[in-house]
Amino acid sequence: MPKTKAVTHADLSPSRPHSALGSKTGLLLIVLTILCGLFCFILCLIAEATRSRVSWLSSSTDEDGKGGKYECIYSGSGKTPLLSAASAFLGLAIIMVVEHGYMLYAITNSPPSVLLTWEPHDSASAKSLKWHAAIFFVATWICFAVGEILLLIGLSVESGHLKNWARPKPSCLVIREGVFSAAGVFSLTTVFLAAGLYLTALRAERISQDQENVRQEVLEAAVLYASPPRSPHLTTIPRENPIFRESQNEQPSVLVLQAAFSKR
Repeated sequence: MPKTKAVTHADLSPSRPHSALGSKTGLLLIVLTILCGLFCFILCLIAEATRSRVSWLSSSTDEDGKGGKYECIYSGSGKTPLLSAASAFLGLAIIMVVEHGYMLYAITNSPPSVLLTWEPHDSASAKSLKWHAAIFFVATWICFAVGEILLLIGLSVESGHLKNWARPKPSCLVIREGVFSAAGVFSLTTVFLAAGLYLTALRAERISQDQENVRQEVLEAAVLYASPPRSPHLTTIPRENPIFRESQNEQPSVLVLQAAFSKR
């Protein structure tokens, strides 16, 4: 005979939708977010290593043989740092929009909503999770904004000498050392803070589900014990009086004694 598998509670429970925070889609998106942040960090390091530098040359001398007018030339056209910084800028922006958009969609469509089910009088753990989520959210967008601004500054500077970069000029504008590196650090910090925000929201969802399960169990128990089953009717048998029973047993012996005395 074929073996039958026992049905457990996990089999009866509804499967997790693909849009939930704890689904495979959400975990894959977080992994891609971290990998994209690492890739943006590497691109920023490449832009820092290949950024344009300036060399100053003396264009003429005066009558005394002293140096006169100085002109500057760039060390390169700036195409490599420009492409690297532009890729990091677009990649970080796209992954942040996708990741936060997915989190917002998953939270608003979770039954019930995770962040709206907690009221101010709830437990301390719920309040701490709210503060953690708020801190992660604000810090993520601050780091994202700073990193994007630094990359935008680098893009504007490097794009100013794509043509005629080898021609001497009286003034040359270059980006300061460490700007691209700082942008890479902020980009990497942004994705890790976004991952922390995701984990906080996932923990909040699990706590909300646990609370909902406890409420359901309490309601089921209340309905079960509200109308208890009636006990079967028991027939009561009256208890016999032992004194009365003993007096009934003694009546024949008393009658025999009376008859004996009457014969005498």
